[in-house]
Amino acid sequence: MKIEVYAEKLVLDAMNITIGQNNFGYVYPQGNMEKATKLEELLKKAGGKPKECGVYEYPGDSKGKGKPEFIMTYVKDPNTVIVVECKKDVKKHVSQNLNKPADFAVDGVLYYAKFIKEEYNVIALAASGTEEGKHKSSTFIWRKGAEEFEFVSKFDDSILEPENYLRYIRGERLKKQFSLETVRKVSLELHDALREIKIIERQKPIFIAGVLIALQDETFATEYQSYITYKSTMNNLKTAIKNKLKDSNIQQSKVQNLINAFEEIDTNIKLPTIPLEEKGSIRWYIQQLDTNIKPMMEYSETTVDALGIFYHEFIKYSGGDGKGLGIVLTPEHLTDFMCELAEINKHSKVLDICCGSAGFLVTAMSKMLKNTTEEESKKIKRESLYGVEQEAELFTLAITNMIVRKDGKSNILHDDCFSQEVEKYLEGKNIDIGLINPPYSQKDYSELEFVERLLALLAKNGKGIVVVPMSCAIGTKFKEVRERLFKKHTLEAVFSMPDDIFYPVGTNVCVMVWTAHKPHNTKVKTFFGYYKDDGFEKRKKLGRIDVNDTWESIKEKWLSMYFNKETVIGLTCTKEVTFEDEWLAEAYMETDYSKLTQEDFEKTVRDYLSYLVRNGIEYED
Repeated sequence: MKIEVYAEKLVLDAMNITIGQNNFGYVYPQGNMEKATKLEELLKKAGGKPKECGVYEYPGDSKGKGKPEFIMTYVKDPNTVIVVECKKDVKKHVSQNLNKPADFAVDGVLYYAKFIKEEYNVIALAASGTEEGKHKSSTFIWRKGAEEFEFVSKFDDSILEPENYLRYIRGERLKKQFSLETVRKVSLELHDALREIKIIERQKPIFIAGVLIALQDETFATEYQSYITYKSTMNNLKTAIKNKLKDSNIQQSKVQNLINAFEEIDTNIKLPTIPLEEKGSIRWYIQQLDTNIKPMMEYSETTVDALGIFYHEFIKYSGGDGKGLGIVLTPEHLTDFMCELAEINKHSKVLDICCGSAGFLVTAMSKMLKNTTEEESKKIKRESLYGVEQEAELFTLAITNMIVRKDGKSNILHDDCFSQEVEKYLEGKNIDIGLINPPYSQKDYSELEFVERLLALLAKNGKGIVVVPMSCAIGTKFKEVRERLFKKHTLEAVFSMPDDIFYPVGTNVCVMVWTAHKPHNTKVKTFFGYYKDDGFEKRKKLGRIDVNDTWESIKEKWLSMYFNKETVIGLTCTKEVTFEDEWLAEAYMETDYSKLTQEDFEKTVRDYLSYLVRNGIEYED
């Protein structure tokens, strides 16, 4: 059964606000303006909404007091307000002539706005419908003292947070906190629309990436609403992509690859026939990404790889889990933990040689930019973030991520990380931190060979933090590369991670910390952590989530034990190891028997037998 909500609640939920005091300001319901005398007087002047009144006309005899669903005021800008008018029936959204304020949402909100604009800049929002996904909304700006209002078509059927309406009216970029719910909703809508017009799977992510790049072009971002034909929209879109990629010093051949992909999309028979004002048109795709996804990517306060997660969700609807494009996202909290292990700061230089959608670089950048001057920030973006990606589609996602975040896009290479060209490019860059989640089960290179390559590219005493399958830490496997690693580099620590941390992908992993170009001293102990409980739990449709908000405290404990080399029974230990030994806490750690139950014992036996089977080890009775 479909869940229906009232139009008013739908608006509050979409804006992520409540009636009364909020961080941005105050929400007044039903014209209850006891704390805002000036607004109270203006609503009395407007009176109750008449049955008929032209949008630029004023009634002769106003009775009572105006009672819009909500009026919102801003702490940061006392001269701007939001007025909201709702109707439960989408058929009552707007009249043909905007002259029936009592019966239609748009007519009603504009009726109130023309009175309130005498003293304020007014953001007028009309919302109709009670069911998520089937509502309508329209946004208007009526500036203080202006004769006419402005219709903001780019926000059609989108409801923003109050802060973003204020940013828009000030000409600032929109910002949006990451919302998995929004990402999934937009991903599904875009995917279904592209499927209906038969855009092939390979072209879909390139199309999305191209639009996001084009939206970084200021001219295109402000003018795309004014293009009146499909052809002019598509031509300007391609021009904007070329301009932004040219600005980013991307090789001309790579620019042309993306443009060629758009030329293919341009041959689609159905897309040019959809009127620009309708859902599924080229303009509609641009609007959806402009108002929903782009603001999340530009929210620099977060370490979330919003683009990577968006693509992961988007591609899932193609009938796969994203692996078809090579996307196996490193969970955000694991990426954050690895960056903390690396002790990244504004002086760091960071490299990811198999960067995918650039998730590690996004997280690293957000940490590096904390407490920096504008000049330091520019230098970090220009000189401190490096990535390599071989797959063409993933390379496109990576540079898109960096371009949208105003970041070191010119330092993302489309190449094989084992090539001489990559080595020459990175030579002399003095990169001191490497972060990778290498591709698993490759035919040509093992995961540890990617680790070896990363460490070779780092400066002396640089730190390499890697997440690899548990099999890499078992003494019976990869002996030759393990020996080479120990001859040149030091294994500082290994952390056994939660079994289902990559859920729904079923790979068990560990995180290793290496010091580059410092041969491993087998007489010095390596730190081992049994970090199996990160506080996350699996939830239907949500995956693994931090249900009880315990991750931050758990992370701090994990980091403290490592940096202080604490030995904690059941959690950590230190041990001298050679390249032939196991590099896992499970092999050396003392068990805290006081906390064991019969169920724990049986589970351990089952896990051990499963481990033997997975790794082809015979059990001797």
